[in-house]
Amino acid sequence: MRILSLVGLLLFSANAFGQSFDFLPAPVAGHQVIAYPQFTLSYNETHEQADWVAYMLTKQEALIEDTFSADFSEDDSVTTGSAQEDDYRSTGFDKGHLSPAADNKASEATYRQSYLMSNMSPQLPSFNQGIWKRLEAWVRDNAIAYDTVYVVAGPVFTHSLGNIGANGVTIPGYYYKGLLRFEEDGTPRLLGFLLPQVGAVGRIDEYVVPINTIETLTGLDLFPALPDRRENYLESQRPISKWVDF
Repeated sequence: MRILSLVGLLLFSANAFGQSFDFLPAPVAGHQVIAYPQFTLSYNETHEQADWVAYMLTKQEALIEDTFSADFSEDDSVTTGSAQEDDYRSTGFDKGHLSPAADNKASEATYRQSYLMSNMSPQLPSFNQGIWKRLEAWVRDNAIAYDTVYVVAGPVFTHSLGNIGANGVTIPGYYYKGLLRFEEDGTPRLLGFLLPQVGAVGRIDEYVVPINTIETLTGLDLFPALPDRRENYLESQRPISKWVDF
């Protein structure tokens, strides 16, 4: 485990395209960025969860069927102290993964890291085990179809539903996912999802939004490594047809 400085964010290789691409969102001032082998996160101490969790999901990783077991645990790398499992106890909320356990099966160690409390957010069971789970599976389908997908996921604290536990973990009103992949010729494709905690039912394509809608709500810059002019154009689009059918 390594803590990244705000200036020294890592460059990762896009396996399918032979190019280096820094897929991490822009850092948030004063928020700690922590890198694990399978994902990187930005921890928001005020809300006791991540602003964003970002990772590259490859076809090979999405196809792994190994079964591991893991327990939830406090993240000792969070210098201010992460949320704890007790914060969720008897609240009626699931400890919802931002980077799914099923996307972290490269090894037993990486699977266990996905159960760190810094990767959790309070989710209603109907949301966590329903549309959020279906969206996670659909993202894996795209990694299998297109070889590599870059994922940024996290909470939206607008219209929050209160907080839980002694540490005051915020219950987000919405969650987002931002996806990026590249065509064989290097053309980037972006897609965003914005889902309310309460009432998110039906087809996942009903919650597709432009990436810049997510950025406006969260104040984040999800894919700053894209050239500005290309980024601005792509982030305003909703190119559903460029992805696996829903």
